[in-house]
Amino acid sequence: MNQLKLSVKNGKPLKRTVVTVGSVRVGEDFVVIAGPCSVESEIQALETARAVKKAGANMLRGGAFKPRTSPYDFQGLGLKGLKILEMARRETGLPVVTEVTDPRDVSWVSEYADMLQIGTRNMQNFSLLKEVGKMNKPVLLKRGLYSTLKEWLSCAEYILAGGNSQVILCERGIRTFETYTRNTLDLSIVPAVKELSHLPIIVDPSHGTGRLSLIEPMSLASLAAGADGIMVEVHYNPAEALCDKDQALSPVLFSGLMDKLRHWQGALGTWTAEGAVAVSGRHPLALAAR
Repeated sequence: MNQLKLSVKNGKPLKRTVVTVGSVRVGEDFVVIAGPCSVESEIQALETARAVKKAGANMLRGGAFKPRTSPYDFQGLGLKGLKILEMARRETGLPVVTEVTDPRDVSWVSEYADMLQIGTRNMQNFSLLKEVGKMNKPVLLKRGLYSTLKEWLSCAEYILAGGNSQVILCERGIRTFETYTRNTLDLSIVPAVKELSHLPIIVDPSHGTGRLSLIEPMSLASLAAGADGIMVEVHYNPAEALCDKDQALSPVLFSGLMDKLRHWQGALGTWTAEGAVAVSGRHPLALAAR
């Protein structure tokens, strides 16, 4: 790790980075990013945005460009999807997180997004990393399917070296021999990142498990592990979802998850005050109240 100059501490007493996205401070409070896998229509995006806002989400996620395994799957609405996300932000006040997949699109996607997401398939797209490194815009960097911690931090280094210090890491599961879950959610990476890096890290239990029944327990486990937040998929009518319907929470399930996260604030707050703050340097449990 010694060759990494910006993404790791290397024994230096660096303060933990706090990234501001709109009015949300990632790395200071525990944040919840929620919304559909992809923007499918104005009604779908706005209804979902209203639901997650009501439940207490801090940011809205939604894909306008969706790299998919099959070329025949729904790929997103592109510019139309970005304009719908802009409408949702105006109505709800939630900052928007959306994926950018092509270096040529970074500048104009940034006009609509409050935070740019680099997806798992593009973690080592070095041209894309260099391009977002030039922007004055927060970047959410997802871990690659087969990536080690060093490889992941090296990709963050590309963005930081370009002059953009607003980087947030996102653990979204890695590919292993296990087939019961979509991926294997590696929660040990959370305290590992805290040991080595000053960058905030959130967890995506939706892609990390791919199973509706596992999203809630892994969200709570992420909180306990010291993550700076979670990102979950929510759809106002999961049965109609064009993308990842099997892992999309309904508004009712998402509201229940938020209630449980708040409930765990008190229990974990005592433990955090005594122990985890020594590692993280902060109290992570400040969810938005409804």
